[in-house]
Amino acid sequence: MNARIFRVLEFNKIIDQLVEQAASSLGKDQARALKPSTNLEQVQLLQEETDQAVQIVRKHGDVPFGGITDIKPSIKRAEIGGILNPQECLQIASTIYGGKRLRRFIEQMEEPQSPLIREMVANIVPLTELETEIKQCIDDHGHVMDGASDKLRTIRTKIRTSESRIRERLEGYTRSKSKMLSDAIVTIRNDRYVLPVKQEYRQAIGGIVHDQSASGQTLFMEPQAVVDINNALSEAKAQEQAEIERILRELTIRIAVDQHALRQNVDVLTGLDFIFARAKLAQLMRAAMPKMNDQGYIEMKQARHPLLADAEVVANDIIIGADYHAIVITGPNTGGKTVTLKLVGLCTLMAQSGLQIPALDGCQLAVFNEVFADIGDEQSIEQSLSTFSSHMTNIVDILQHVDDRTLVLFDELGAGTDPQEGAALAMAILDAVVKRNARIIATTHYPELKAYGYNRAGVINASVEFNVKTLKPTYRLLIGVPGRSNAFDISRRLGLEDELIVAAKQLIGTDTKSVENMIASLDQARRGAEQDYQDAAQALDEAEQLKADLAKQWQQFEREREALYKKAEEKAEKAVAKARQEAEDIVATIREMKHQSTLKEHEWIEARKLFDEAQPSLAKKGQVIPTSKHSNQDQTLEVGDEVKLLTINQNGTIVEQIGKHDFQVQVGMMKMKVKKKDLQLVKRDDPIVKKPLATIKGASYHVKTELDLRGERFEDALQALEKYIDDALLAGYPRVSIIHGKGTGALRKGVQEFAAKHRHIASATAGAMNEGGSGVTILEFK
Repeated sequence: MNARIFRVLEFNKIIDQLVEQAASSLGKDQARALKPSTNLEQVQLLQEETDQAVQIVRKHGDVPFGGITDIKPSIKRAEIGGILNPQECLQIASTIYGGKRLRRFIEQMEEPQSPLIREMVANIVPLTELETEIKQCIDDHGHVMDGASDKLRTIRTKIRTSESRIRERLEGYTRSKSKMLSDAIVTIRNDRYVLPVKQEYRQAIGGIVHDQSASGQTLFMEPQAVVDINNALSEAKAQEQAEIERILRELTIRIAVDQHALRQNVDVLTGLDFIFARAKLAQLMRAAMPKMNDQGYIEMKQARHPLLADAEVVANDIIIGADYHAIVITGPNTGGKTVTLKLVGLCTLMAQSGLQIPALDGCQLAVFNEVFADIGDEQSIEQSLSTFSSHMTNIVDILQHVDDRTLVLFDELGAGTDPQEGAALAMAILDAVVKRNARIIATTHYPELKAYGYNRAGVINASVEFNVKTLKPTYRLLIGVPGRSNAFDISRRLGLEDELIVAAKQLIGTDTKSVENMIASLDQARRGAEQDYQDAAQALDEAEQLKADLAKQWQQFEREREALYKKAEEKAEKAVAKARQEAEDIVATIREMKHQSTLKEHEWIEARKLFDEAQPSLAKKGQVIPTSKHSNQDQTLEVGDEVKLLTINQNGTIVEQIGKHDFQVQVGMMKMKVKKKDLQLVKRDDPIVKKPLATIKGASYHVKTELDLRGERFEDALQALEKYIDDALLAGYPRVSIIHGKGTGALRKGVQEFAAKHRHIASATAGAMNEGGSGVTILEFK
């Protein structure tokens, strides 16, 4: 499409809004390069992508794009043999992590109605090993860590030792010879530790002068006693830099190996960011997905101009392309005619770019090869062209490119010249464009064009409504009704004498009177139709109210039926007394078995299963607690309740109450301390048996996922560990944490030996840094 149309219709402002919605620089760059497509299938694909993203954002909120940066320049440097700096390596690891997090977010959604998004996400390569290698060498601040290599750890230990010795000696000077110093501090000059010595004590201190103050009264001297240590420190720092370069070189080579996967990830993440930027813009505009066609058919319901505030814009229905291909809009200035032109053109460009449009659901738009517009004052002083000449130059260029896949927008067609000649030119131009089967919307002031739509096939008149009582336009578009000349009505309301108005009416031609009478008749018919529509709408509201009443009565019926079911369940509960007694017998048997040393793990679990199967299952178990309208602080929460964490929109289970208003909540394998006000009760399981069975430990018995043995005697700790492992196995945990501390290591060794002999423990490994390190052993169950 021609670039001029983007400026005339202010499409660039839409692009600016889209850029603001992108989360990364990659998405922003792609948004800036957005251009409308003229291929129907491609446009439909873009619209489907946007709509799927809109559904995801509507149901799940913002999509995580954090940590994603443009790493293509770094990948290129790695490819050609350069050495990446720590910050570049960290950005690559961060982008890998961001891609994995986004993939998990999309894949964990329950709704399968996002095939295009899911297909794109499936192309993200995890690259976990590369991310781990980088994170093991570089910390979150972009510094190479001591643990990046054994050699680097040794060198830095040497550096710290040397620095400590130097400071110790120099601080001895600050204490013993403070009178010779300008200030009793140790400072650095030229990467060497020095003292600020007064000029007159230079010989007394001795050593190397590295700098002096502006006045020359203070010399920054390195005493001879620390010269050798400083030399060793400098050598160690050089070795440190060399080792860091070696580590970065190896990381760069590793990154170059995965360059293709990294580029693929960046391309996928860029595309996803761009798609979700379109989705967020659609939500901002309260937009809807249009159905696209290549037949030139446009139908917009309650469409709003995308760049106007809701308080300023008036929604309108616009239809063109079926029964008629051209609309001629007449009406007063500032009535909204130009806004209507720009609305149609701008929404067309947006739709062909994959953006949703601000209108109601069910709208349709066409894919055009070209959109032309002659709007506004195009006077050019440089070319010595008048307004009329400039308009005609633009129109001549448009006529050379018009065909049946073109949308043409004319604003004040034929204006700027003699009215009679201008009207004739306007009709001739419209005839020429209509013959080529283009879609046209034109505005005009000429009264001769008010009857144009009645004399030409495929053309319809329209107008913007004017309220004579308030003397202001309403900005409503009325298709099928040409604009009336309201001069006489306005003059009368402003106080002009009736005699003058009657005399003026006698001076106008018969044809003009006929046209005005026809317009008045059409306006009256329109008002009658609107009244009928209001009556129909009222009847519809009454029908909807009746439907709501019936639904309410049906709900009452359902509640009464549920009450009857509940009553029947209470009777049934008496009938299962025998089953309850059997359950109690099983409990007694399990208690006896538990004290037998020969009891095996599988026998204990099978006994628990028999107990569960012996209990009756009633409908009231798992009853959903209705959401309270009162404050969360007023609700009663208990251990075992299923709750919703309002801050992260996740469900969990209360495992412990901490204080009056704090609870510990288990969310998956993670425990969190949460305020009561941030919790909402979701479900509470009613107990099936009336007597508590505290001795039965299984899936319903809460066991912590960690055991703290610190401070216990060795034998007592192993006994506690054995009992805890039994409870954890019955609770069905896949893994647990044993906290034994570092100390002498005896308790850690005892835990690991116990784990090696236990047939239900698959592995025993030390915890990660954020889990306690060697002070914790992680046990994985089979």
